[in-house]
Amino acid sequence: MAEVAVDQRRLLKTISWWDGFVIGLANPGFLLVGLWGSTIALGGGLAAGLFAFSAVLGALQAYIYAEPAAMFPDKPGGLSVYAREGWRKYFSFAGPIAVFGYWFAWSSVLAVYGSLIGFLIVGEFFADTSATTWSYSLPVLPWDFTVPRLIGFGVILACWTFNIIGMRPAVWFSYVTGAMMLLPVSVIAVGAFVTGDFNDFPVDQNILGGTLDAYGYGASTFNKFALIMVWLYIIGWSTYGPEAPATFAPEFKNTRDDTRKALISVGALNVVLACLLPIAVVGTVGYDVILGDLTGVFFLVDVLHAVAGEAFGTFLVVCLCAGLALSMNTATMDGSRALFALAEEKMTVKWLNHLSSRFVPARAMTVDMVLNTVMLFSFPTLFFIIATGNLGYMLSHVLALSGVVLLRKDRPDWPRPIKLHSAWIWLAGILSVVNLAFIIFGVWYLELTGYFFSADFSDSEYYINEGIWIGVGVLVVGCLGYIIAQKEWGRPIRLREPSEEKPSREVYELMPTGSSAPAGR
Repeated sequence: MAEVAVDQRRLLKTISWWDGFVIGLANPGFLLVGLWGSTIALGGGLAAGLFAFSAVLGALQAYIYAEPAAMFPDKPGGLSVYAREGWRKYFSFAGPIAVFGYWFAWSSVLAVYGSLIGFLIVGEFFADTSATTWSYSLPVLPWDFTVPRLIGFGVILACWTFNIIGMRPAVWFSYVTGAMMLLPVSVIAVGAFVTGDFNDFPVDQNILGGTLDAYGYGASTFNKFALIMVWLYIIGWSTYGPEAPATFAPEFKNTRDDTRKALISVGALNVVLACLLPIAVVGTVGYDVILGDLTGVFFLVDVLHAVAGEAFGTFLVVCLCAGLALSMNTATMDGSRALFALAEEKMTVKWLNHLSSRFVPARAMTVDMVLNTVMLFSFPTLFFIIATGNLGYMLSHVLALSGVVLLRKDRPDWPRPIKLHSAWIWLAGILSVVNLAFIIFGVWYLELTGYFFSADFSDSEYYINEGIWIGVGVLVVGCLGYIIAQKEWGRPIRLREPSEEKPSREVYELMPTGSSAPAGR
């Protein structure tokens, strides 16, 4: 009798909660890069308070995602999947909007941190050479080549290589770079308090009024509130990262227990670091040094040298670069799985619904690599990249948190290996509204971030229209991808797509009561 072999490739269950925690060590890098603009606009004291508050929100949200992660143990993609499943009955485009917004924000980390690594290496080792000023512009494409950007491109290629050869090499790369990241972060967050360097400069500045005056706004109570809301919108890019382990739920050996542990541990660490890092940084080098740093990150070199000395400080700069590479590695792993999950659910082009022979979404990773190469060499500034991607990222949280509420309402009888108390579901709804408010204020008062200045810092709105159009354009591309996918699969395009899907066998296997799947499942 003839036999037909079917190659049904799926993401392999090869990692533990500790692997998820190590992957989550990328988050300190997000915290460090967010300190520059917020400290300049708000002052050290208020910036530190907002970072701590936002990190608590990020940790709470991450834990809420544990419930839907265990509900859909066979679906990769993280919070964007929960947005899709919760909203599909009401608005089918919510899924692709959430996924593309989430993917672009995570993917753009490659361009952001690749270039920052380049700046750190050039500033630390080649500060007195032509490497600091050399540049070349292509005659046709609007691409500008500099030494920091070329170094960044090399790191992007390295992350792509480690990821396409398999999950375990990518995780081991995370272990090595994660261990190196802990050294400079620990020196800044803890060492500054041990040595007393955090007392070198005042950290209790509150300069809301001065910032508003500089932008031509009156220092009214409402405008001060708006400025705080704008920065809570931007800071979310730096502090909401603890949700990342939920993306890898299908790859945990024990989806229920490992997902919960990874989300809790990463969220807790992020809160601790968000409370310590801003105070340590501002207290060690002072507001004026941060204000005068046009790269937005090189002041961290001064912090490390101030706390650790010259020789050890140089070593820690190298470790910091490795830690930023970890952030890039996590971004590659996270964003590519979001795209793959969307294609697997027939929500974007078929071509992305592919796992390589090493059981990783190599095509989606390659799309990430190409996109970030374009951003690295063509976008005006790194902070411009952050601001353009943040719209989709924050919106994906709004849709995912509200999606969790809708899943409780519409699928009350679905098995939930992790079933949170109803108070957490209420909190999900509240946080969804709060994040929506951050988006409204953030987009309306986007100028106040300072991320859209012209090259000579004479016009604070120079790139703002371009930034908004790119942020919205990413979401439009997501919708177009959904329309194309429906055509490819011969399905009608519907604004509502009620699900007739039943729980997978795997979710029943995760139930602590030993519930069994119905016959035929």
